[in-house]
Amino acid sequence: MRKKIIQSCLLIILIALAVGFIVFKQYSRKEGANYQIPAKDYKNATYLIGGQPITLANGLSEIEAASGSATKIITRYFGNKVEHDLNDDGREDAVFLLTQETGGSGVFFYVVAALNMPTGYVGSQAFFLGDRIAPQTTGMDEGKTTARTTRKNVIVVNYAIRLPNEPFTASPSMGKSTWLKLDPATMQFGEVAQNFEGESR
Repeated sequence: MRKKIIQSCLLIILIALAVGFIVFKQYSRKEGANYQIPAKDYKNATYLIGGQPITLANGLSEIEAASGSATKIITRYFGNKVEHDLNDDGREDAVFLLTQETGGSGVFFYVVAALNMPTGYVGSQAFFLGDRIAPQTTGMDEGKTTARTTRKNVIVVNYAIRLPNEPFTASPSMGKSTWLKLDPATMQFGEVAQNFEGESR
């Protein structure tokens, strides 16, 4: 009898944990969607960096690293803006770089996009480029049209990084390019294979 009671208790606990997990996942999805609040322009939109919504005010955000902490997380509009219709709706969207400082010596660079929607600008999730890199140019590469596909809306970010094993005190000297494409449905960037004619639409 005691064994049956223990088994029943364990079953109830497992069911409660399963229900809690489902509720948590639904809440997380809802919270993730809530950051996409339309703004008047891309310098005042909200972007998701490392899972945290960051709302810019004229290109700047300063928030506490923790409740009551004197340390600030500072996010800034860096520039290298490109205007391009990323979701084929006839309106020019914006792609640019943000920097973020979290209280240490690092300056982290991110690529973000802001879609120009009828209700305002909606920010994307950020794509991490690197720490203390040297940005060069940002542009578009539409690629070639083949019998099978057309490469469209590909963002090319050029920047310099340090050579392998170099300290952060060394100046970035090695060129690098990252090719990205925004998924307007998820507002996430995906990396694109470079110079690959079979790239999907």
